[in-house]
Amino acid sequence: MTTTSFPNVTLTTAANVYFDGKCVSHSFTLADGTQKSVGVVLPSTLTFNTGTPEIMECVGGACEYKLAGSETWVKSSTGEKFNVPGNSKFEIRVTEAYHYICHFG
Repeated sequence: MTTTSFPNVTLTTAANVYFDGKCVSHSFTLADGTQKSVGVVLPSTLTFNTGTPEIMECVGGACEYKLAGSETWVKSSTGEKFNVPGNSKFEIRVTEAYHYICHFG
């Protein structure tokens, strides 16, 4: 089931802009203190580093991703999620806009 909304959040209005605008997100905090971000990756191939574990949830479009240490590209589309370990990295390849929620944890 794809997440469609979050009630009672505190939103950071300044955008996080990465890779010359190829990835733009907004951070927000839930009432219980949980932090997340929502954003879009435009067509490109990018490498992201993680500090904490992340769950990437696709809410629109699609991507292919490759986790650190893997040679395999895996497709993720609307309604699907993938897990990225903390203190790691992943590559993402996008041919159409990929809309996501990043669940930190």
